Amino acid sequence: MKLFEQLYEDIVSKSKSIAVIGLGYVGLPIATALSTKANVIGFDISKEKIDNYKQGIDLTGDLEAGVLESCNVHFTNNPEELRKASFFIVAVPTPIKNSNIPDLTYVSGASELVATYMNEGSIVVYESTVYPGVTEEVCLPILEQVSGLQCGKEFKIGYSPERINPGDKVHRLHNIVKIVSGMDEQSLDIISRVYQLVVEAGVYRAASIRVAEAAKVIENAQRDINIAFMNELSMLFNKMDIATKDVLDAAGTKWNFLSFSPGLVGGHCIGIDPYYLTYKAEDTGYHSKIILAGRHINDGMGAYTAQQIVKKMNKLGIDSHQSKVGLIGFSYKENSSDIRNSKVIDIVTELQEFGVEPIIYDPIVDPGEVFQHYNLHLAKQEELTELDVLIIAVPHKEVADWTSEQISSMFHKQSVKLLIDLKSNYDRTEFTMAGFQYWSL
Repeated sequence: MKLFEQLYEDIVSKSKSIAVIGLGYVGLPIATALSTKANVIGFDISKEKIDNYKQGIDLTGDLEAGVLESCNVHFTNNPEELRKASFFIVAVPTPIKNSNIPDLTYVSGASELVATYMNEGSIVVYESTVYPGVTEEVCLPILEQVSGLQCGKEFKIGYSPERINPGDKVHRLHNIVKIVSGMDEQSLDIISRVYQLVVEAGVYRAASIRVAEAAKVIENAQRDINIAFMNELSMLFNKMDIATKDVLDAAGTKWNFLSFSPGLVGGHCIGIDPYYLTYKAEDTGYHSKIILAGRHINDGMGAYTAQQIVKKMNKLGIDSHQSKVGLIGFSYKENSSDIRNSKVIDIVTELQEFGVEPIIYDPIVDPGEVFQHYNLHLAKQEELTELDVLIIAVPHKEVADWTSEQISSMFHKQSVKLLIDLKSNYDRTEFTMAGFQYWSL
């Protein structure tokens, strides 16, 4: 259609702008990247976030040094600025409610916002993870109703799932193939060309919007299931007094053995996305078996871990009420400050049920954010002294290379030294020879 024919050229010539809605771990990287090729309006409802970005302060901690200071994004929390845009990228959170039901509040709200300010000839692309059908069945009606415009004639839609991996300095936006989809060939072509401006690895044109939505949600469901299998193995081998890591190292010598490890499964993707898929499955009358079974195992790993720690303490004669227990790491994974859906809190909560109040230290997490969301105070590293037990829940690079001597100095000299190395980061033999009681998943 003629209304959209010049959109890509207008974006490249900077006569029309791109707006990115939601400037978190997903929206900020795409906004800064696209600003090197086009006029970009970076919108977020948080004034604090916008003020920080304007000062060059990266709240996500995920951008390369200097990117934020040198980028050309027009950061704003003023929705009126969105009138200047013709290409919208929605990158807002899609969490779950307490009952594991998808919470589409943010994506619906973003749709209302975009619809209020978009003009004829606009394209709206969603990056938020959703179940198949959300873009066309939930977001599209909102866009039409609020804007008064007709989809297909006066605006078009597409979907391009995010593949950002917070804390990963290797797999970045520019070198990860981007899945793109559009409601028709014209929108697909424009969306593909816009993303190709910054994605060096290229794009994959999905057959439809629903296919792209499904592809994203199964990527994380697959990982969730594989990790659940590892977690179940760790529980089995623990009863058999076999080190899970030793088993995986041996099995890993086969060329087609998949490399997964046991551990806590949290964050804003793997611990949530499978529920979007199973919700849609239930809606169609199909009752998931494997996916929900994996979720059940992974959701229970925090409590299981705490119970195993208390059992070890009791066996070693360490009084749970009188002991001093240190816990390192509170984010959902190593080398990330993101505490969303962190399963470390499950360990803390279960330990408290047994009368254990761990001293929690994390070198990169914002203490204020932890207190705000969990009402917990983070300690400083120097408070990790005279310990009876040390739990390495999240081995950030700041602690991953600690030696047995460094860790030993944190313990009470007269105590049994119980080290809980959840992810088997340290060498079991080294620490056992150094006098530690060592346990890992």
